[in-house]
Amino acid sequence: MNLKPWMKDLIWYVCLALVLVTLRVFVFTPVTVRGDSMNPSLVDGERMIVLKRSKIERADVVTFPAPDQPNKKYVKRVIGVPGDTIEFKDDKLLVNKKEVKEPYLNETKKLSEDDEVMLPEGFPVTKDFQMEEVSGQMKVPEGTFFVMGDNRQNSNDSRNPAVGFINESDLIGEAKFSFWPFSKFGTVK
Repeated sequence: MNLKPWMKDLIWYVCLALVLVTLRVFVFTPVTVRGDSMNPSLVDGERMIVLKRSKIERADVVTFPAPDQPNKKYVKRVIGVPGDTIEFKDDKLLVNKKEVKEPYLNETKKLSEDDEVMLPEGFPVTKDFQMEEVSGQMKVPEGTFFVMGDNRQNSNDSRNPAVGFINESDLIGEAKFSFWPFSKFGTVK
């Protein structure tokens, strides 16, 4: 069978389009950050690629439908995975009673040489709380995650009962790569 050159090109472009649509549906999706809840890690209007089939771990940035606002998506950081206990004391994250460093907050905290928080207002980045106080649960339930925005004083997240724990099945995926604005181009941290 002898195809004309334009027919070969058409078949090639149709196949390419099918591959791209398949990847978009099953592998990745573009997401735009809306709001300031992830500042300074992610900024309002930042665009990124989210992988749909990632194994989610603590400190990953994830996106999911907002439980309290239809037709809106949230972008938050995973703080607790199933079975974890979460507590903040003296602006330090304690997971299962052990301190966990949060390097993604260093810019916000403006750490001094002795690791003391030096915010201009003198307020902690994260107010003290125990997960049980905000969720009624001692541990993160199986199949769910406890999430928070990096801008802790301006984030609607798992500390709010209207949001609560996020079901694993509700996750759209993990934010992996930022492509806009160009100043934020690179992997999401």
